[in-house]
Amino acid sequence: MTGLTKREQILWAKKRTEEGDQLWLPLITHLIDTQNVINWLFNHWISDGQHQVIETGHSDEEFQKLIKFIGFFHDIGKATPAFQIKQSYNGDRSIDYEIIERLVRGGFTELDDLSLMSASKSPHAEAGEAILENFGVPVSVGAIIGGHHGKPLQNIPKNQINDYTANYYQSDVDQVAQKRWKQTQANIFKYGLKSSGYESVDQIISVDQPQAVLLEGLLIMADWLASSEYLNDDRSKPLFPLIKLNQSCSDIDMSNRFESAIETWNLSDKWEPEMVLDDESYKSRWGFNARPVQKVMTSAIQNTDDPGIIIIEAPMGIGKTEIALIAAEQLAFKTGEDGVFIGLPTQATTNAMFNRVNDWLEKLAENQSENFSIKLMHGKAQFNKNYQNLPSASNINDADDLGHAGSVIINSWFSGKKSILTKFTVGTIDNLLLMGLKQKHLFLKHLGFSGKVVIIDEAHAYDSYMDQYLYKVINWLGAYHVPIVILSATLPKEKRNQLLIAYLKGKLGRKYKQNFKASKDWQTMQAYPLLSLLDGDKLVQVSNFPGQSDQSPSKLRVERLNLDDQALVLHILDKISSGGVAGVIVNTVKRAQQLAKLVPKDTKMMLIHSAFLSPEREKQEEVLQSLIGKHGQRPSKMIVIGTQVLEQSLDIDFDILYTDIAPMDLILQRVGRLQRHQINRPQSLEVPRLYVMGINSFGDYGDANQSVYPKYLLLKTDYFLKNEITLPNDISKLVQKVYDPQNDNQITSISDAKAEFDNNIEIEKHKANVFQIDKPNRRESATIHGWLNRSQVDVDKDEQKANAAVRDIKETLEVILLKHTKKGDFLLDGRRLADTDPQEIDRQTIRIPAAVTPRIDKAIDTLENLTSKYYPQWQESKWLKGALALPLDEKLSAKFDKWTLEYSSKFGLSYEREDKDD
Repeated sequence: MTGLTKREQILWAKKRTEEGDQLWLPLITHLIDTQNVINWLFNHWISDGQHQVIETGHSDEEFQKLIKFIGFFHDIGKATPAFQIKQSYNGDRSIDYEIIERLVRGGFTELDDLSLMSASKSPHAEAGEAILENFGVPVSVGAIIGGHHGKPLQNIPKNQINDYTANYYQSDVDQVAQKRWKQTQANIFKYGLKSSGYESVDQIISVDQPQAVLLEGLLIMADWLASSEYLNDDRSKPLFPLIKLNQSCSDIDMSNRFESAIETWNLSDKWEPEMVLDDESYKSRWGFNARPVQKVMTSAIQNTDDPGIIIIEAPMGIGKTEIALIAAEQLAFKTGEDGVFIGLPTQATTNAMFNRVNDWLEKLAENQSENFSIKLMHGKAQFNKNYQNLPSASNINDADDLGHAGSVIINSWFSGKKSILTKFTVGTIDNLLLMGLKQKHLFLKHLGFSGKVVIIDEAHAYDSYMDQYLYKVINWLGAYHVPIVILSATLPKEKRNQLLIAYLKGKLGRKYKQNFKASKDWQTMQAYPLLSLLDGDKLVQVSNFPGQSDQSPSKLRVERLNLDDQALVLHILDKISSGGVAGVIVNTVKRAQQLAKLVPKDTKMMLIHSAFLSPEREKQEEVLQSLIGKHGQRPSKMIVIGTQVLEQSLDIDFDILYTDIAPMDLILQRVGRLQRHQINRPQSLEVPRLYVMGINSFGDYGDANQSVYPKYLLLKTDYFLKNEITLPNDISKLVQKVYDPQNDNQITSISDAKAEFDNNIEIEKHKANVFQIDKPNRRESATIHGWLNRSQVDVDKDEQKANAAVRDIKETLEVILLKHTKKGDFLLDGRRLADTDPQEIDRQTIRIPAAVTPRIDKAIDTLENLTSKYYPQWQESKWLKGALALPLDEKLSAKFDKWTLEYSSKFGLSYEREDKDD
């Protein structure tokens, strides 16, 4: 290590005692480890598309140097007395003493007597930025060093060294001591500068804010990898382990250490997308030829030069998912991305999509004879059997016994905050929206998404609050030139325009209008199906799809139905008296339960809503798919009652449909489950019929419906929903009529509802902006200083709190429901708790309705007391530690505050307020 004296080589970066062994890692070793790792990640792990964005405005050579520089200097702040006198985390004073003594013997005299009053004022990340600023490093680069623990400083630490001199140089007045530390830091700086390829600090380039965000994410990843001693804590697979205290830098073969670590860690292969051939792509992946819409859209995407955002509006059942997956291959090939993220509204729709994506990815892995890692990203992923049955990356061989190579695998290193760094991810939309929420380590999300093709399904399903996050995220994805595919069957044109503009602003900047090219009517386009495609600065819209479609237009008869619940059930029974499957979609769980209880016991009935235990909900969905899904074994007669969970992405088919009044786009989504498949039906139900409930009179939709959906949208839906609809021709027309304010004057007495609607949207926008990151700032003076200031507390540690922040929903409590009796404790299905694995117990979860827990802190205290009283052993379990239990009695009921909760495997969780008649 030419240029470094003994003083620099005895500084420590990490230390601990384990089973009597005293271990440490020299600071210079960790700096070189991280420099090597980030250099490898930059050259071998990130995508070509990310390379192009990061290197914008500079040469590859300049960035190769900068990458090494920030990797090496990330922990320069540890080369200070404030850090070197820190005590061990595990409280082992003997190793602290040994290291301090070594430092004293090595020339840092009197360090053993040093006591700093304000050591905490100079945490090593901030100290590192201050030191580099002192050496004249560009501010934009120094900010990356200051933020490498997940949150940048608010401002440049200009006065840090002057205000806390002793933290940096051991003394405020002792010139000899100060000189010693200044020389040590200068030697390390000179060494790091040279190892990065620089001759002087003047050669270091500045970066803009989006570049800095990605570099910060890459640095955090590199630091975490270089700080991993073993792969997933497996002692047989060392990465960058500490060494014994009696060893030094000279005992480490740095080149071999790095190469061995990367070989052990790099278990996932890199996707090399190939050019898609239109005529073969659908047949080879799914066994069918492309439909006219699929063929034209795939061809249009293939003809782009610089694809950006793509919006696909087409009917339910047309094959949008297949278009999107083929588009992912096309876009990755054209833009140099090497991963895919697919976001969906709910865990149920995400699970359904995961299976389809996994099958698609298996084919890509087999074709390339490589192993591709996938991540299912939602709170219940650990219970998804198909996901959990995938092989682990650390256990799979290059080829199986038959010589087959190429698999879809799970790479466990990419967990927690590192999950989004997995190249292929399928998750709830929250994961994408959180890219716009201020939170610690947000840089990792930006790094993860910036190397992927991003697919957003069911784009119509997000409300005005979530839309604000969606637009901000798309703004940033545009800045990263990330290709996006957005899917919807019922997208209002205003939302389509907002999505396009958000991307344009991100990619082309504030002056996008100067270069943007599009037809005059692009903002009012109502053709359907419709492909809107941004190619460079040009918007292409395709609405002509020649060829014979297998989706011929059909007439849907619509009838309003204003009956009490008992009469409604009789109406349904009459309609399926000769056979058939009736779907009943209502707006609240309570209404679904009430209707289900009125169905005669001799009639086959299924109830689907969110207030079931997780395992029962999963089983219900599997059973429902097996009965009325594609190729299902249809019963002769059945009633399916459910809430909004039935309207999103479940491939099920009703012969006749009943729905509560809802906004037009959601009603049409529900209609997408009506006679979806080409099958034989009872003669009386051959003509598709829709019955719309909940309309007491025009403008009166009941308190329950109006608490779920804005009255303004219900009014317009009621007005424009006629007695007959032609599908799919009328889908876009009807949606546009409801969401276009220009036709409000056709409806009398709508002004108050419109004013309330507009006011609520403004409130939602304001609320959404409170904790949102700012838009990308490309000015030369812009840095990441203050980028995450005023972030919401603990959202980076609490998944539910984070999800609630981007969905604007009340935080609810998830509990494990159990039966506690004199005979013992049981799962609700009767299994004895003592005989059940902790993982299976952890699956028995349900969310308590927000109405029951208005004071969530008080509710947590109550449940924590119950849990510690009955199940204290849970704190020793990795599955159950921190879980909250709600014990039910023999009748499966419990008193909770002023509420009575009851659970039934047939009807789910219900609740009644005890004093409701008071």
